[in-house]
Amino acid sequence: AGIFGHLSDSFLGRKGTLTTVCILNGIMGLLTAASPTYWVYLILRFLTGVSTGGVGLSAFVLATEPVGPGKRGVAGMSTFYFFSAGIAILSGIAYMFPSWRMLYIITSIPSLLFVLSIIPNIHESPRWYLVRGRPSDAMKIMREIADRNRNHLPPGISLSLDDSSSSNVDRNETEICPSGSASGNLIDVIRSPITRFRLFLMVIINFSCAVVYYGLNLNVVNLQTNIYLNVFLNSVVEMPAYTITALLLATVGRRYLTMMTMCFSGLSCFAGCLALSKGYYYMVARMISGVMGIFGVAATFNLLFIYTAELFPTVVRNAALGCATQAGQVGAILAPLVVVSGSGVAFVAFGTCATVGGLLAYYLPETLNQPLYDTMAGIESSVGGKV
Repeated sequence: AGIFGHLSDSFLGRKGTLTTVCILNGIMGLLTAASPTYWVYLILRFLTGVSTGGVGLSAFVLATEPVGPGKRGVAGMSTFYFFSAGIAILSGIAYMFPSWRMLYIITSIPSLLFVLSIIPNIHESPRWYLVRGRPSDAMKIMREIADRNRNHLPPGISLSLDDSSSSNVDRNETEICPSGSASGNLIDVIRSPITRFRLFLMVIINFSCAVVYYGLNLNVVNLQTNIYLNVFLNSVVEMPAYTITALLLATVGRRYLTMMTMCFSGLSCFAGCLALSKGYYYMVARMISGVMGIFGVAATFNLLFIYTAELFPTVVRNAALGCATQAGQVGAILAPLVVVSGSGVAFVAFGTCATVGGLLAYYLPETLNQPLYDTMAGIESSVGGKV
């Protein structure tokens, strides 16, 4: 997530990074199926994980950066339906193909098909072109977008960055495009007190959210139910969570919706602590608590992608999103350790993490209907230097 997040912000771009990680993902998955020893298997799974870490980042940012503030939330949430659909399909594939070698072969093919059939028809992000000093390429894409939407951009229109070099331009006149490129990295995020505070909170919230999300999905081993059915139900219940979140994004906003969904998940997990006795009805109650917990945290998990992308400027957007995702993956690493401690401890830990994450979201700024800034100078001037 960190490596490909940086490459996506720098010379490789969003589309180039997405192409690279999808190719690596497909090849490493196929090689895993032919692993002759456990250590070869371990190395190949590690490399598969490295490539997978960049897929979601690049795809999400590439899908949302060209979209205006009014529709960005809906567009962002719509991408996650396919994530849940993939998990639902995976449960069926795993049921039909119990052999792990065959499972890796089947699940690796879509990445390669995506590279061959979909990526050639996708444009690079116009924002990335702009910050890399290629405004003519950015403008070309914007005109193509307008044509596809049966609209028309009048002649004489150009693009400019929101840094200090364009702050004195009369907005009623044609703006002049900067000739140089703007760049940034995670050090720039940490150096600025505004973005540093935002990153600090997002790291903790993403960590807490990932512990709950992955933990509840893995906790099916403690529920003593059919694992294929449980994974399927967990993925299906995420879809209405996305729909409700998308509908509420435009009215409730990012901050309060993050608080609401995480706290709902926390309360559901705490409810699961009350159903630890043996018996069929208690087992059903634990399953319902887990499913409701996933309902809430799934909405948060994907909402955080949108929120994080909107909190940071284009020059460091993928780097910041990569850092937050890294924190989430640390939570994913710790989640199995919580699960094996037993259902009672697990529900308490998940409930605590979700509640703490929801309360911390209160200290983040609201980004509803706010523009996506391109440079560090632009975002600092927008808030007047206040944290």
